[in-house]
Amino acid sequence: MFKALVVSESDGSVTSEIKQLEESDLPEGDLTIRVEKSTLNYKDGMVVKGIGKLVKTYPHVPGVDMAGEVVESKNPAFREGDGVLVTGFRVGETYWGGYSQLARVNSNFALKLPNGLTSHDAMAIGTAGLSAMLALMALEEHGLRPSDDEVLVTGAAGGVGSIAVTILHGLGYKVAASTGRPEEAEYLRGLGATSIVERSELSSPSQRPLESERWSGCIDAVGGVTLARVISQLKRNASVAAVGLAGGGRFDASVMPFLLRGVNLLGIDSVMAPLNRREVAWSRLRDEVPRQLLGEMTREVELEEVPKLAEEILAGKVRGRIVVKLS
Repeated sequence: MFKALVVSESDGSVTSEIKQLEESDLPEGDLTIRVEKSTLNYKDGMVVKGIGKLVKTYPHVPGVDMAGEVVESKNPAFREGDGVLVTGFRVGETYWGGYSQLARVNSNFALKLPNGLTSHDAMAIGTAGLSAMLALMALEEHGLRPSDDEVLVTGAAGGVGSIAVTILHGLGYKVAASTGRPEEAEYLRGLGATSIVERSELSSPSQRPLESERWSGCIDAVGGVTLARVISQLKRNASVAAVGLAGGGRFDASVMPFLLRGVNLLGIDSVMAPLNRREVAWSRLRDEVPRQLLGEMTREVELEEVPKLAEEILAGKVRGRIVVKLS
């Protein structure tokens, strides 16, 4: 038997509880993993609390990320004892996820754990870090360089934002960190932010289609009005990589910045990103995320704490990264 966090639905109400399951309860798949660590993302909070109708079939095990050791594999690419990590591919939504001491998944969803990366570090980085790195890679492919002026990170005190600030600083970028929590300013400066931008500067609509040019690039984890304001403030030919929607899934923006400044809006899909691109991203994450700073932005919790923390992450009260200990 093994422990798992199971969400159930009854009469439109979603509840979660820790249960003891049998291996026969696991779904189909050709890769069985003894999960050592998972993590808590905004999407996990939505699934645990039944928000957004992400889950179609109950009962369900959430957890979009997992890292651990292969117990059984029907794919010769993986052997018993291999360290692996799984993120995205609708795991934790359509498929059972990582909030379980034992998991079974499609082996096409898994990557071998990069050399030098522990399960804990992989989950401290997790989907949030993968999203941040994919965003940076897209910005670099559109011309962003460390010699440019300030790069903005919105939602900077959250998981994606914290890792984005850390990576950008380590590569020599000047980083402006936007947050709605003034008390996190010292934390963000510790990660490498060179300036702090109050969320209120970006969260109210502007009547001007073009504002003063401020940003050489942006990793945006907020969406909504904030994304529209960022687009209007980008420097000529600069880009914003959109990775989140904590501030809303819709935005009202003018085409003027695109036509008159040649700016770019880049969508970042970390869920279905191809494995070859993931491998490049994870290799860079291993090399470019300082372990000391990763430790400072991360705390480890027990599986039993996840339901309460799900409420906190949805309310924007979680700083940095949370690793969930499974075994």
